[in-house]
Amino acid sequence: MSLILLIFAGLMAAISWWPGVWVTRVMAQHRAPADRYPFSGADLARYLLDQAGLTAVTVERTPEGDHYDPHTRSVRLSAANFSGQSLTAITVAAHEVGHALQHAEGDAAFARRQEMVERSAWAQKVAGWILLAIPVITVLEKQPAPALVLLLVGVLSMLVPLFAQLANLPIELDASFNRALPLLERGGWLARGQEKRAARQILRAAAFTYVAQALGSILNIFKWLRGLKP
Repeated sequence: MSLILLIFAGLMAAISWWPGVWVTRVMAQHRAPADRYPFSGADLARYLLDQAGLTAVTVERTPEGDHYDPHTRSVRLSAANFSGQSLTAITVAAHEVGHALQHAEGDAAFARRQEMVERSAWAQKVAGWILLAIPVITVLEKQPAPALVLLLVGVLSMLVPLFAQLANLPIELDASFNRALPLLERGGWLARGQEKRAARQILRAAAFTYVAQALGSILNIFKWLRGLKP
């Protein structure tokens, strides 16, 4: 039985690990040449936002990864994509502008996504506290039943972020292929067929970042369960 669990753990680790590695590889692959464009990802984001009439949306550098913050109405880019002049930098910038457009247009799916993200963050914190409390409850009560209930609640709470991340995928694909890609094509920044294929690959990677996070959530749940095994 332990061998089966070990094999399962290995498979889960591999499945969780591969998408993240693929996303990183795709992004890194198209960072060369570093001076492909005479402008940076931040410059392009500012231009696209202004063209769409979204002058109030800011473009900021962030250490937290590329994302659009609807609360502060900010397109936030990592240092490499903020200052970078590569295909990756401008494509990721266009993707995040795609989210700003979803927000500005009152896209219902985007609004639901934001609500789900906020609830899932709360659920994940609750799950963490519950799972940390299980050993203490077990010792105090001297019986497993309350701890098992807490374990069930904790795992269910950890599943909420998983479903939230998976629910993000359609919104991410829309930002990539229905918004960012047309913007790049209309601007003439994907002049060659090779650039279009590469941009599609980058946009697919940007969208599937959430799939990688979701698989990581599954692995975290499994680790918790193994750690709580007597």
